[in-house]
Amino acid sequence: MIWLAILVLAAVALAPLAASLFRAAQARGRRDSALALLRGQLIELDRDLVEARIGVPEHEAAVLEVQRRLLAEAERADPALVAAGASPVWFALALVPAGALALYLVGGSPELPAAPLAARIEAAEARARQEMALIAQLRAALAKLDPASPKAREGYVLLGNAEARLGNMMGAAKAWQRALASRFDPTLAAETAEAMTEANGHVTPAAATLFRRALATAPADAPWRGMVERRLGGG
Repeated sequence: MIWLAILVLAAVALAPLAASLFRAAQARGRRDSALALLRGQLIELDRDLVEARIGVPEHEAAVLEVQRRLLAEAERADPALVAAGASPVWFALALVPAGALALYLVGGSPELPAAPLAARIEAAEARARQEMALIAQLRAALAKLDPASPKAREGYVLLGNAEARLGNMMGAAKAWQRALASRFDPTLAAETAEAMTEANGHVTPAAATLFRRALATAPADAPWRGMVERRLGGG
């Protein structure tokens, strides 16, 4: 089934180019340009006659000369168009899908079974339910620990990570704040302030305080320093 889909997509993508190649070439050669120029001269001569810029005898002589050039130019073969019959575009038209197929065979996995959307949604929901159950167990275990103990601090960091994975940024910020109350860490403080900012949609005073404290205690080469400075600067 995947090969049929690849074939259909390649055909749809290359159909406009193939259709243009099947039609007669519309490129204008030197002869076509010369004919267009001479026809334009006839129009100019008629306009000059109407506006009395030239007389009737001069107009007739000029028209005869232009018509003579038209006939001579029309009988001349344009070498540019004669040579345009063999085009390398046909070769490229066949090379593009062949190259795409080769790249897919190297980096793709056509042998893998299909993953229906409903099954993927159900698996994601099952993972979310399992994550929420683990969060509830972690909360129950933390309630039995001394909040100032290193083990409780580690547990609150893990709880904040789990809440952040589920998209509950306010819950993540609250858990990380409990960990910061036990021992301050500038990186964790910056992550907590960022979670508070995402949850509220703007930098709150509490988040700004955490950002500033994180900047003051972090090393100069902290990778998140530029982000924090932009947050405090309104960026």
